[in-house]
Amino acid sequence: METWYYEVVSIDGDYANLRRCDIESEDLKLVARALLPEEIREGSRLKYEFLQYEII
Repeated sequence: METWYYEVVSIDGDYANLRRCDIESEDLKLVARALLPEEIREGSRLKYEFLQYEII
């Protein structure tokens, strides 16, 4: 299984916009906050692996 790294760009209600950090990309991924660690903030770095997000 692959591992991806993201940065939380913004939080808008029940959703967060994430940007990939491990590749050059300006695309944002909209993710429900229920799938993310509760303590995320704008600027938080996340690792996505095995269908789970983890703060790094």
